[in-house]
Amino acid sequence: MRAIVDTNLLIAALLWRGPPHRLLEQARSGTLTLVSSPALLAELQDVLAREKFRAIFARAGLAREQAFEQLQQLIVLVEAPPLAVPVCRDPDDDQVLAVARAAHADSIITGDHDLLTLGAFQGIPIRTARAVLDLLTAATR
Repeated sequence: MRAIVDTNLLIAALLWRGPPHRLLEQARSGTLTLVSSPALLAELQDVLAREKFRAIFARAGLAREQAFEQLQQLIVLVEAPPLAVPVCRDPDDDQVLAVARAAHADSIITGDHDLLTLGAFQGIPIRTARAVLDLLTAATR
């Protein structure tokens, strides 16, 4: 499965256990291909540099730069032209949709309510991490 995972879920995947982290494990095993764009990766790097995350990385005994580099190695980068017409009230969400379209993604994985309420974008389902994990589990049975 080829999917874009939004920034908040990638942060959760790096810092905590749970469905987002299990998605990252699926990417490491090759079951899930993560796609993103240079702009979204820059956003992720900016967010991870915030003071509150610095403290969380320190408590977890992780090096922020190393964690980001390891994640970056799992991601296929695509250039995504902006959407012609805004879809979401948050322009960052439109970037996620644009990347999914440009990457021919199979899913958009998010916890963002604004995206989840869309249900799909141009035929690309918008799903929670748990829903994607259920799909991947069912596919391996």
